[in-house]
Amino acid sequence: MNNLITVLQCSFNQRKAGLYILSTILLLFNNTAFTSGSLQTAEYVGRKICTNCHAEQVNLWQGSHHDLAMQHADDNSVLGDFSNADFNYAGINSKFYKKNNNFMIRTDGPDGKPLDYEIKYTFGVEPLQQYLVEFDDGRLQALSIAWDTRKKSEGGQRWFHLYPDEKITYTDELHWTRTSFNWNGMCAECHSTNLQKNYDSIKDEFKTSWSEIDVSCEACHGPSSNHITWANNKSDKKTEWEVFGNNKGFKVLLDERKGVHWQLNSKTENALRSQKRNTKKEIEVCAQCHSRRSLIAGDYSPGKPFLDYYKPRLLDEGLYYADGQIQDEVYVYGSFMQSKMQHKGVTCSDCHEPHSLKLRQEGNAVCLQCHAAAKFDTEKHHFHQSGSTGASCAECHMPPKNFMVVDPRHDHSIRIPRPDLSVSLGTPNACNKCHDDKDAAWAAERVKQWYEKPFAAFQQYAHALEAGRSGKNKAGMILAKQIRKTETPNIARASAITSLPPYLDQSTFDALQNGLEDGDPLVRMASVSALDGFPNALLVQLAFPLLNDPVRVVRIEAARVLASVPVGQLQGKQLKIYDHARKEYINSQLVNAEHPVAQLNLGNYYATKGEDDKAVTAYKKAIKLDNVFVAAYINLADLYRTQQNDAEAEKLLIKVINIAPDNADTYYALGLLKIRQKHNNVAVQMLQNAVRLDASNAHYTYVYAVSLNSTGEKNKAIDTLKDAHDRFPKDTDILNALVAFHRDAGNKFAAQTFMKKLQKLE
Repeated sequence: MNNLITVLQCSFNQRKAGLYILSTILLLFNNTAFTSGSLQTAEYVGRKICTNCHAEQVNLWQGSHHDLAMQHADDNSVLGDFSNADFNYAGINSKFYKKNNNFMIRTDGPDGKPLDYEIKYTFGVEPLQQYLVEFDDGRLQALSIAWDTRKKSEGGQRWFHLYPDEKITYTDELHWTRTSFNWNGMCAECHSTNLQKNYDSIKDEFKTSWSEIDVSCEACHGPSSNHITWANNKSDKKTEWEVFGNNKGFKVLLDERKGVHWQLNSKTENALRSQKRNTKKEIEVCAQCHSRRSLIAGDYSPGKPFLDYYKPRLLDEGLYYADGQIQDEVYVYGSFMQSKMQHKGVTCSDCHEPHSLKLRQEGNAVCLQCHAAAKFDTEKHHFHQSGSTGASCAECHMPPKNFMVVDPRHDHSIRIPRPDLSVSLGTPNACNKCHDDKDAAWAAERVKQWYEKPFAAFQQYAHALEAGRSGKNKAGMILAKQIRKTETPNIARASAITSLPPYLDQSTFDALQNGLEDGDPLVRMASVSALDGFPNALLVQLAFPLLNDPVRVVRIEAARVLASVPVGQLQGKQLKIYDHARKEYINSQLVNAEHPVAQLNLGNYYATKGEDDKAVTAYKKAIKLDNVFVAAYINLADLYRTQQNDAEAEKLLIKVINIAPDNADTYYALGLLKIRQKHNNVAVQMLQNAVRLDASNAHYTYVYAVSLNSTGEKNKAIDTLKDAHDRFPKDTDILNALVAFHRDAGNKFAAQTFMKKLQKLE
């Protein structure tokens, strides 16, 4: 039946495109004058019509990664070896084969048992290709075994698992049959055009559709029916302007490069833009897919404000290093927003031809469009042999990092290499990426010898973000100073604000307060988020004005942090404004209703508001969507605890331990529960398990040591903290505890030693 629906949908889209072609032909002979207001709501018409006038652009697009983003599985599109090829992973043997001209895989299903699945679609093309399997409920799931499309001489032409160093089985949330690998909600929007997810939350099934299977013209230019009307308009210019405005029938015209040239400054030998770029419309169109973000509204089309429909991630720990370099897969936008290039007016298509997606020039030539070769493409600048890796602009200023095992992604923050930060903060640097036989101190000294001002970089916020992450005693002052520097990239200022709350005092509060009125919406969003947990009276005073912010991502964040404020404290117009933003927040989660994280967010929101029944429903929905989603169990258990229902809470946590016995968070939550129940010995055992399973979590170790001390095992507590201090030398909680425990034990000298270490962090 689902196959029939897909065929019918495709047939409908083809007939619909045919109707527009007919309309175009008719309009060519139609001299009707248009009057103001005669345009209809724009609709998607398909690439075939675009070809009539834009054959050159369509030819460039054909064969591009956008063109091949998703395809029906057939002999032309499938690149992997399906000739009875075997692949072994985590004790599971998967076989790739063909049956009746269909591409098939026999692998472990949602219950761990081997099943045969048909490959319906290919996903991507280079340097790897994934494959999609269709389930009866309309889900398309991406296999986590992928085909390496590189040449054999480069290590390719093989099957490989996306998590080669782990053991992902059917009980893991990263198993291919679970939410993380669901195409409909996680991937489809950026691999097809005019994607309609069509998720039925009650039935928990999808009827997802698209107008074109790949990333076609209208994925970037938006629905084009009105543009076709404009193209065939024979009216006078005045009427044309009244009807179509300046955008030729488009919601947004991607013309930021029109008439622009870059002129070299003879002094700096860098170029300046001839016209100031006053918008970020092209960047935002690209950002809809090339960003680490979450969807917050479901009717986006190109030209609508990015931050009204998406919430991008900031320079969060785990995603970015403290200096802003890429750490996890973040898809360019967050990096580029840090760059001096973006700050000076560069946009995506200055470097990339937007239809073929290729660089406008090869190698260093793409940079030499704006930077004088005589100064920068020379050994006097890069100090490496010409043509070598060290002489490559991108390798030094945009060092790549591999994701999905074989896919190198360049860091688009376009930064000066900083081995000095590697020495002080442990961040990576481009120099030691090649010179891996040398240390960072060697690289820092070389850079210092070579350049007059080696570290006068545009991005100067690494120490501030690191101070916030590591908990330095003066972190608040350092962060506030950075936030006040308006020349700092706004995404970095917003990131600093998110780290500020633990260090807020009278000397730093102005940085947060001014952030609420900042001109940049990311800074306002971060500032209102930082108010979470403030007293209700202060929340109303500070956060309430943001409920009326012109940007949706700010409004919904204000609604979230105001959840703890009793509605009875709001009246009249205030209540109406709050109710509108509250609905926007709830809708921002419901638009992702198929994802357990969205249900978790709803549960947290309702729990904060005191609407326990709704919170329980949301948490249980999250668990139903993914029965190994540990966070939902833990939060539901915590809600039961607040209801003094420890028995249900404990039952949930024990269930999670059976489902995911290696999850440290569960043992930690159970340990805290046992402390509340005054079962201290059991609590110590649970907390010890948490530390054993997640030795990288300094807080878990700290709480475990405190529990040891409270049960009389003072020496063991001190030994645990000393070991933790070796691993987390900048953690002030651990140092404070070492000072206190040694002092209480009468170890005056040891207490003074750790106090001096604590003071050095100030």
